[in-house]
Amino acid sequence: MTAVGRPTDDSTDSPVVRSLTAGEIARLVQGELRGDASATVHAVAPLHRAGAGELSFLASARYADVAATSSASVLLVAPELADTPGAAPARIVVERPHDAVLTLLPLLYAAPPRRAGIDPTARFGRGVRLGADVTVEAYAVIGDDVVLGDRAWVGSHAVVGAAVEIGADSRLYPHVTCYTGTRVGQRVLVHAGARLGSDGFGYVYREGAHVKIPHVGRCLIDDDVEIGANTTIDRGSVDDTRVGAGTKIDNLVHLAHNVHVGRLCLIMAQVGVAGSTRIEDGAILAGQAGIAGHVTIGRGARVAAQAGVFGDVPAGESWSGYPARPHRQSLRGSAALQRLPELLKPLERLLREREGSSS
Repeated sequence: MTAVGRPTDDSTDSPVVRSLTAGEIARLVQGELRGDASATVHAVAPLHRAGAGELSFLASARYADVAATSSASVLLVAPELADTPGAAPARIVVERPHDAVLTLLPLLYAAPPRRAGIDPTARFGRGVRLGADVTVEAYAVIGDDVVLGDRAWVGSHAVVGAAVEIGADSRLYPHVTCYTGTRVGQRVLVHAGARLGSDGFGYVYREGAHVKIPHVGRCLIDDDVEIGANTTIDRGSVDDTRVGAGTKIDNLVHLAHNVHVGRLCLIMAQVGVAGSTRIEDGAILAGQAGIAGHVTIGRGARVAAQAGVFGDVPAGESWSGYPARPHRQSLRGSAALQRLPELLKPLERLLREREGSSS
């Protein structure tokens, strides 16, 4: 084990705020500077509330009126909007303002340095193996035979079950639970309250009772995955549940047993995926979509918010509605449904006339 010592206050999530001049920003984003190169910013804010010392951006003409009255000190502007009226002391013309903001955010809001150390209130089982520079915060519980890779970070009150492996540079935020058999890759972020590797919902009705199916599969999280707060990912029953490298999962998502998620997928809040479903590389599931079990969401497919998917979605297609179907077809169906009351009026009139003539 590494030496026991309480992590310093630098292990908190409070960002270290820095400042940049307009000239420095223009060099960093490779943009064209117009105005005062010494204008300084220390924060990013939306156009409508940006003030002195803050950076904002204009990427769409629909916000030109807001930009004209914005008090931002530096404005990132798309080329086609470069001459939009505005009072900012400096503007930087850049091809993709949104991308430029992503470049600048880590510089303006630098994460505090993580300090290695093990809080004396943390508890460790037998046979634990710790890599270099590990951080374990207060009241974390580390089970028998756990492996924590180099620079792994386990938050307060997190529970890491027996034989779990956490890869290098991965972080479990407070109150995360990893059940036995969970494997977490490198550079993974698991936010507060997430549960990885719990039993799936599997029962057989036998002799008048629901008999639980033992779950002996694993929960496998590949490299560079991010898992949102209070998301739950079940272990496999016999097969494994797996989340592919680079996939990002929002808060309050549920992945059932034996689900396989490919690489670079996006799964948004309150999505529910039933057992043994396959979600192929690059698929996007929008908020509150519900996916039935044993279906396949094809490579690069997109499922709209609140869609109910009961069959396979072909690769590259966009589906929406309930039940889900190709997006254009769903839109036509919704439009027809909205017109139904007007279409029924002539029929209702004919029925009334017929009833009147027969009386």
